[in-house]
Amino acid sequence: MTTTPTAHTPLHRHDITGIVGTLDDDKIAAILGTGASVEDITEAFAWVNAEDDVLGEVEKSLSGTVARVYDILTADDDWDDDR
Repeated sequence: MTTTPTAHTPLHRHDITGIVGTLDDDKIAAILGTGASVEDITEAFAWVNAEDDVLGEVEKSLSGTVARVYDILTADDDWDDDR
């Protein structure tokens, strides 16, 4: 039985790739190193995909862990099209 990680459960590679798709090992390690939660990664990924309408109509800037994950995800934009 698989469970969704909580704020107190460490994330694993499959948790991240389940949200964003295929990433290289360096990006996975960098994201894990931020201490990001599933929610942080999901929000950063929404910004990467310009789905800020999902985040609401309010103008909002990225900060904290979400901003760090966003920067990692967008570094050199080396996305695999099989997301």
